[in-house]
Amino acid sequence: MDTTQRHASREALVTDVLIVGAGPVGIFAAFEAGVIGLSCQIVDGLDRVGGQCIELYPDKPIYDIPAVPSCTARELVDRLMEQIRPFDVPIHFGQRVLSVEVREDHRWIMRTDKGTTFDAAAILIAAGNGAFVPQRLQVPEAAALEGKSVHYSVARLADFKDRDVVVAGGGDSALDWALALKDVAKSLTLVHRRNGFSAAANSVAVMKRAVEAGEMNFIVGMIDSLEAPDGELRSVHIKQIEGATQIPASKIVALYGFVADLGPIADWDLDVRGGRIEVDTSNYESSRPGIFAVGDIAQYPNKQKLILSGFHEASLALRKAYTYAYPDKRRTHIHSSYDAKLAERVQSSHASGT
Repeated sequence: MDTTQRHASREALVTDVLIVGAGPVGIFAAFEAGVIGLSCQIVDGLDRVGGQCIELYPDKPIYDIPAVPSCTARELVDRLMEQIRPFDVPIHFGQRVLSVEVREDHRWIMRTDKGTTFDAAAILIAAGNGAFVPQRLQVPEAAALEGKSVHYSVARLADFKDRDVVVAGGGDSALDWALALKDVAKSLTLVHRRNGFSAAANSVAVMKRAVEAGEMNFIVGMIDSLEAPDGELRSVHIKQIEGATQIPASKIVALYGFVADLGPIADWDLDVRGGRIEVDTSNYESSRPGIFAVGDIAQYPNKQKLILSGFHEASLALRKAYTYAYPDKRRTHIHSSYDAKLAERVQSSHASGT
């Protein structure tokens, strides 16, 4: 190792595996890393765990997690965080890995936009659809109200309790959230530019029944301007084919969809096609040895975008990553039921409550 490499190692956070992405697949990957004896750290551009499922549908039920008949995305993430607790995995929020360099000894040096440097034997990309940003409400007043009155996701239903809420959009997310919010809001109005929807037929039918029952309103039109004279949203002006209308509103949830972007990952010299990273299905390794991709960002024939699939992919990827971290050591497979060290670690964690 040359002088430059020694200097980089002193400054860097050294780990066996760096996991990029703190969604369900990234969190489970951290557990699997611990089970097979790999140290890991997680970095995520968001400010909390959960990834896209927490940003997009935190309170929607998930039915296809093995042995869990039903749970919300939030509950799933909470359970996964409980599962990795024995391994005390460091998670670095609000950071994006900008640069990736491979050293002569085949270890990776990665730097984030916040100046953090990592030194890892392998990289596991579990970044979902990559960096994603919502398509924003295109009216002059919206920017100043973002996060206060104008929202692009729903973190907690309670934040909209007894408020006049406008949901804008015609896809699955818009209808799902309109139907969920109508039960807590003072009033709920769904606004869409046309009478047709790109949502599931059942959701459209339920929405129309709710409108007929007076549980919510539906307006065909587009939000044209906002009335917020004192920085507090008071009403929304809606442009229609014939004329316009104004309705009271203190909260807007604009759900026009998200624009996915791989961000810096696109510059890592990987085989990327259609915004996804091509991988070898025997170990989910990318075109660059030592860099793996799992979850929605991984692409291969017959790919299924399921959380379950991501769990499987992470498990196999980490077993190959082990050979990079410990090239001279043969790992012996032990079923978790017979892993005394794992059992002791889990029991100790629960006993201490940390």
